[in-house]
Amino acid sequence: MVRILIVEDDRTLNAGLCKALQQEDREIISCECLRAAREQLALGAPDFVLLDVNLPDGNGIELLKEIKKQKAGLPVILLTANDTDRDIVQGLETGADDYITKPFSLSVLRARVNTQLRKISGQTSEKNKTFVDDSYSFNFDKMIFTHDGKQVDLSRVEQKLLYCLTQNAPNTTTRDFLIDRLWSDGEEYVDENALSVTVKRLRDKLELGNKIKTIYGIGYAWITGYSK
Repeated sequence: MVRILIVEDDRTLNAGLCKALQQEDREIISCECLRAAREQLALGAPDFVLLDVNLPDGNGIELLKEIKKQKAGLPVILLTANDTDRDIVQGLETGADDYITKPFSLSVLRARVNTQLRKISGQTSEKNKTFVDDSYSFNFDKMIFTHDGKQVDLSRVEQKLLYCLTQNAPNTTTRDFLIDRLWSDGEEYVDENALSVTVKRLRDKLELGNKIKTIYGIGYAWITGYSK
């Protein structure tokens, strides 16, 4: 799962960006101000940020500085109506990976975003085949899941849940996203407790204890490095 954070105060444009970048393997999080963006970042760093410079409660360049200080490798594309050389240089020297001036073509923006995401994919594709943490080892290609060296059989839905949580670790994965990913084929009826029951089954089978942390009212997070 790739988490994309969009920070744009123009609601119409924000909605258009969300629609243009939405794909099955992506979670789109949209904000309209710096405060909301900082709240989202506090929940866990996304994989990519699309950031407007001129926001109602401040300058996006300041948020860019904070992002790069906390996670230098996190790709950020700036959006702005300011197209002077000085503005472009300031954005790039602050750490922006690309810079797009308004108005722009959504198809061009989508291509530039995809370029940044391909870089991420190229860096992590091998790593993501197998997830190892503490006494747990999960090979999602071969569907081999072990705890303390013992293999555990998981259902298709449990495998999907485990994949979403571990690939997003240590960030919080929302309940809505998980429900959509786990039962998107429409073959199974999903009531309000289906996700909670699946999480409990996964915890029991793999003896996870608090490795899967419940973030009440939001979702769940895999806590890396936690020993039960």
